[in-house]
Amino acid sequence: MDSGSIVLVTGGYDHSIKFWFPHDGVCYRTAQHPESQVNRIEITPDKRYVATAAFQQIRMYDVNSSEPTPVYVFEGMSKNVTCLGFYENGHYMYSGGEDCMARIWDLRGRSQQCQRLFQVNAPVTCMCLHPNQATLIVGDQSGTIHVWDLSTDHNEQLIPIPDVAIHSLHIDSDGAYLAAVNSKGICYVWSLSSGTGTSPITLTPRIKKHAHKRHGLKCLFSPDSSLLATTSADGTCKVWSTADFNLLTTLKKNTDKWVWDCAFSSDSQYIFTASSDHVARLWHVDKTEPLREYQGHTKALTAIAYNDRR
Repeated sequence: MDSGSIVLVTGGYDHSIKFWFPHDGVCYRTAQHPESQVNRIEITPDKRYVATAAFQQIRMYDVNSSEPTPVYVFEGMSKNVTCLGFYENGHYMYSGGEDCMARIWDLRGRSQQCQRLFQVNAPVTCMCLHPNQATLIVGDQSGTIHVWDLSTDHNEQLIPIPDVAIHSLHIDSDGAYLAAVNSKGICYVWSLSSGTGTSPITLTPRIKKHAHKRHGLKCLFSPDSSLLATTSADGTCKVWSTADFNLLTTLKKNTDKWVWDCAFSSDSQYIFTASSDHVARLWHVDKTEPLREYQGHTKALTAIAYNDRR
């Protein structure tokens, strides 16, 4: 695959985002991210843009441009934007933040307005969209998981442990499982059922696992749904088999630094991690030593995004 069809981007507390050649670890572009750390990075489905969640803003950069400034800036949030993502068709973006709001943005045309709002009672920490593109899952700092049916506006709530923040949520590509990790390092997995007709999605508990000794920070299913990765303040990224949710591999460097984020390759064989020791790393999911390191940031690396899909 030619390098032009692959996008690897990192960001963090040094107020910059960096674009990398994944195969040799070379940074070929740096864009300053003024006035804010980078809380989250996502790549649009068509790989044209990279979006960053920041303080009071979402910034969108052109992947194929050398311009250091964003091409779009989304405003109207009063606090940190903590999470964002895109619909499969690229027409809409969702975001959430510390202002206790989840938003859906219409990206079509020039206006690019916030189209819908969903308010909760605590800062939004994470969001994910069901493959059906009609159910948005929102996690917040109070420990509540909100299941928002976008077609009916129906909202159901699930609280695994009150007052224990949900830090990350993800649904596998088959729509079979929802995973969550919280600030106690506990990983939950629910089986999902869509019911019939207009019936809302139901969640059936499957796994409750003390995955990490400290804060859980990210959970992510592999593209083929065979693996679940979790990262933590304990300095590890753990890879679990979804066949039985047993641990396959623990990825760890000799550092106590937090592993904030991770991203799978499209073949589910490799995983990138972003750590507060300023370094991103590439691992094979079966190996305990990194294959490559990406060095250049000067402060904690809190966000990473990768897309090698054709």
